[in-house]
Amino acid sequence: MKAGNSIQFGKAIRERRKELGYTQQDLATFTGLSISFISDLERGKKTAELEKSLFIAGMLGLDVVIGPRGTDK
Repeated sequence: MKAGNSIQFGKAIRERRKELGYTQQDLATFTGLSISFISDLERGKKTAELEKSLFIAGMLGLDVVIGPRGTDK
C-alpha cells in the first residue's frame, strides 16, 4: 500500500495492527508509547511525530520506503 498522506499512513498502521491481532493497548505496552499517540496516528493526525511513527511501523513489521515517484524503489 502506498501512503500519500497521514490518513493513508494511519490506515496502514491500523490494518497491520489488527492483522496481527493486537489492540492499541498491546501496541502501547510493546512500544512504551501512549494509547492516545497510537490512536492519533491511526486516525491520521498530521502532527504525529515522525520518529515515533516510523518506530511503530517497524514494530509492526512494516517497511517505510522512500524513492522517486512512480517507481517501486
